[in-house]
Amino acid sequence: MKGIYLAPIRKEEEMSNVSEMVETIRSLKDEEKSRLLLEVIANSSVIWLKDFVRAFEEKFGVSAAMPVFAAAGPASQVKAESEQVQEEVEKTAFDVILQSSGANKIQVIKSIRSITNLGLKEAKTLTDTPPQPIKTGVSKEEAEKIVKELEAAGAKVELK
Repeated sequence: MKGIYLAPIRKEEEMSNVSEMVETIRSLKDEEKSRLLLEVIANSSVIWLKDFVRAFEEKFGVSAAMPVFAAAGPASQVKAESEQVQEEVEKTAFDVILQSSGANKIQVIKSIRSITNLGLKEAKTLTDTPPQPIKTGVSKEEAEKIVKELEAAGAKVELK
């Protein structure tokens, strides 16, 4: 600020101003506090943010570092266990995959056309080149209904 003399602020005045600001912020709604904090962070330097994170960690006894877990075995075993845990979580979206059209290909084509609203050529291409996704991201009930219909037509189908 050119031309303006800023007198040094004494410690008591500085602390009084901080206390007043804290009281003002406490009176804000949570949404307003969040917006204020985001604006402060967005308009701050990286150096100040680094110092802020360090002070935050010290004050509350936490760490911003990502936790590191010791692996119980080889990386492939850890990956397999991770995939198993993910599978145990109930899925909400399923994919219906045609594995084989079977002996009754014409019935399978008709079923695929009714399920997907594809044309004859597109449905035939799906049955000629398995494995192919028939429907993706559908609910469990819809996926089971599609599987039953395609299996009744003679197709081999997988639910993922």
